[in-house]
This record gives sequence, C-alpha cells and structure tokens, in this order.
Amino acid sequence: MRDTTLLNKCLGIKYTHVERVEFTREGLICDVRPTTRVARCSGCGCKVRSLYDQREKRLWRHLDLAGMKWHLRYALRRVNCRRCGVMTELVPWAAAGSWFTFAFEQTVAFLAQAAAKTVVSAMMRVAWATVGSIIMRVVDRMLPGDPLDGLVEIGVDELSYRKHHEYVTIVTDHVRNRVVWAHPGKNADTLRRFFEELGKERCAKIRTLTIDMSQAYIAAAKEAVPQATLVFDRFHVQRLVHDALDQLRREEVRSVERPEDKRALKKSRFALQKNPWNLSGIEQAKLTEVQRTNRRLYRGYLLKESLAEILDLPDAGIAKNKLLEWTSWASHSQLTPFARVARTIDKYIEGIIAYVATGLSNARAEGTNGKIRAITRRSFGFHSAWSLIAMIFLCCSGLTLRPAHAHPALPRTHPT
Repeated sequence: MRDTTLLNKCLGIKYTHVERVEFTREGLICDVRPTTRVARCSGCGCKVRSLYDQREKRLWRHLDLAGMKWHLRYALRRVNCRRCGVMTELVPWAAAGSWFTFAFEQTVAFLAQAAAKTVVSAMMRVAWATVGSIIMRVVDRMLPGDPLDGLVEIGVDELSYRKHHEYVTIVTDHVRNRVVWAHPGKNADTLRRFFEELGKERCAKIRTLTIDMSQAYIAAAKEAVPQATLVFDRFHVQRLVHDALDQLRREEVRSVERPEDKRALKKSRFALQKNPWNLSGIEQAKLTEVQRTNRRLYRGYLLKESLAEILDLPDAGIAKNKLLEWTSWASHSQLTPFARVARTIDKYIEGIIAYVATGLSNARAEGTNGKIRAITRRSFGFHSAWSLIAMIFLCCSGLTLRPAHAHPALPRTHPT
C-alpha cells in the first residue's frame, strides 16, 4: 500500500486527498487538497468560480499520529465572492481563520470540559492561551440553535470571578436547567442587554424570573418584562436573618464583661446558624446555654428559625399572613438588626411570597455558580471575562462533545 493511500485512510476527512508526505524533526507533514473542483467562499459557503489569487502554503495542526505532531499543508486560494468580496476559500478540514483542524479543536474542547487548561495544554502541545481561543470557536460553532428560544422561566444571578469586583451576569433556563446567556458586569445595563438580545416578542413569553434583591436587576426586569412574576431567591432572604443573627451575637459579645461569657458567645456561632436537626450534642448544649443566659440572642435565634418555617409553608396565602406577623414581631423585638430585616422583607414581600407559590428559586443558578467556581479554580483564573464565558458555555450549557475518533474505511471481507 502506498504511503499516501495509507494516510488518506488514517486521515479520514471527507473531500480531502493526501498528495504527498514529508517527515520533519517535529513529526509528519501531509500535503493535502480539497477533492471538490469549485472553491467555496469561507464567508457565506457559496460556490465561487472566480478565483482572485493563491497564497503560499500554510499548515494546520491535526491530531498526533503515533506520538508525532501531524500537520496538513495546503496553499489557500482566495475567491472573488459576489456577496462577501475577496475571501479565502473554505476547506473541509478546518474552520475559516483557524490554524487547527476540526478534529483537533473538538478533542481540545472535550478534554477542557473535564480537565484544567494546563493539563490540556501539556497533553495537546499547544499554548495555554490557545486552549481558550479554541474553546471559544468550538462553542460558537457547536451550540445547537439559539439558546434564547423558548425561554419561559429564567433565573438571573451574578458571579465574581476576579478581585476588585469583576463580575459576570449569568442567565439560567429553569426548564432546561442550563446557562443560556452570560455577559461581563452586574448592573442594570448588563441585564438590559440580555433583554435587548431576547427581543420584545420573546420577552413577552417570560412568565417567571428568579432574582436576588438587587435594585439594578429589579429595575431592568420590571422595565423589560412587566408581565413576569419576580421571585426573590429564598437563599438571599434567609441570609438576611442569618447575617442579622450573627451581627446581634457580635454585639452581645462586646456588651458582656466576663471573659468566660465572651468566650462562650464567640463559640456559639455555628450552633446558632445551623439547622436544629443538624446540631451535634455539644452544639445543642451551647444553644441551651444561650437560651438560659442571653434572652436577646435566643430571641434572634427564634426569629431566624420561624422565618425558615414560614418559607416552608405550602399555601401562599397563609405564608403571607404569617410573614406579616413575623415582620411585626421583628420590628417590635428591640433587636436593631432584625428590625432592619423586617423593613426589607416588607418592601419585597410580594416577591418572597411568589417563592412559596411557585417553588422556584435560584438554586440552579447557585449550583451552576458553584460549578463555575470549580472551573475557575482548576484553571487558576482567567485573563478576561470572555474566556470565562466560553468555559461556562462549554461546561454548563448542555453542550455534549465526544472525542474525535476516526474509523478507517476497510474493504469488505467475504466469508470463505
């Protein structure tokens, strides 16, 4: 079998023919050409018979062969397209403007879904930054359809990915459980950009939007989707009372004089913050001691637990009445941190009750954020928000990739 015939079978790319083989110090170079006679424009994909010129030969990196680097070499032609003007021709083995074959890029993206960029860079023998640019191209090429189509219930949350308050706003589809949009920033203009891309017709179909109590997000949501029900995330509501309870504990620590009392209150933090069914024997004893010695702090603990019970109620009408009773109790409790929380809950009570009615929260978005933070840690950070966004869509948008395995076409065998 001739060497070019063998490599044609190993290459396995449609409409591509190997003409010549050359070994170098790094590996293997194959001179290839498209089997189609008429060139296609890389801009619109249309056939173009009018050629403009032909450039010098260039290389595309392909998957390694027997541990050797494998490059494809071809002299690209430029075509004079009526629609796009002078453009390079479209080749069947690589995307326009890329220095890597489709199979190489797909393998890099497949590995990046499960491994750190440094590992992928070492294994595929490309630069660390090149892995990021390949991921961005694969995501743009392989995301199925428009992810913004069919949105009915969505969640909006922000993620801090660098120091100095660098944020990314992330929109999650509750129905399909995947990220559908992301953009740098966390202000109202960032969310308005999402609704602009969504368009008025698709905005009118949004029924529910889960969100934290950010004034910027609330203003943008009410402006773009006034018909949608705003649901305030339970986690953020309960965090208000947890923070108030911890602030009250610190105030009580400062107010007591005996060192042993200060030490006991300092060590009661986790006993006060945990759910009752998760308390160990020692923590239960600490909570009993707080009940005996510090009634103000124990009153704050009861406020925290009663709010959680209200949010667990199955009926929205009963939950609203109980929540109004809770805000009255907190306002008259003589506990300043809880009085502030009561004013906040009074302001956002409709969105909080909407959680009880719909059962929706930003739990999916928070879970996605946890996954994204793991991706950020294993990548040791990102140079730009767009590199992070490409990784978010690669790992959290429902994109399924497979390794670029090739199967050579073997001749049929007939039974003897």
